[in-house]
Amino acid sequence: MVQLLNGVGYCVSIGDPVKLETIMLFRTLTVSAMAGALILSANLALAADKDQAKDQTKDKTQIQNQAPIYGSQLMTEQERIGHRNRMNSFKTKQERDAYQLEHHKKMQERAKTKGLTLPDEPPMRGGMGPRDGMGPGGGMGPGGGMMPGY
Repeated sequence: MVQLLNGVGYCVSIGDPVKLETIMLFRTLTVSAMAGALILSANLALAADKDQAKDQTKDKTQIQNQAPIYGSQLMTEQERIGHRNRMNSFKTKQERDAYQLEHHKKMQERAKTKGLTLPDEPPMRGGMGPRDGMGPGGGMGPGGGMMPGY
């Protein structure tokens, strides 16, 4: 009688078909379970990526909604809401820039009719403006790093 050592670690006689069938079934179930776990983890990772992308889009929209509007002090609440909605509806930066320029001119005219003055330049959107960033002394200059000697 010849004995074979299979991959699971059992010695199986070739003449014992029941044991061999049980081991093959165990192997098949193990491989199926591992494949299922791999597919499930891949789907969970994709779902997490979609949620993260959705959150980033939501955050970007909220930031745009909170960004200062040029001439907002001359606008009604309805006009500000409409302006934000219109800004969020544009698909390209060029569309947004053209609309902002048009809005800038409109607010300049409105300020002039009321005897007010607005700054010549519209407020910067995003980026580091004079009020943003850390300011003096906030960086990690010499001696402020984590590594000695850097």
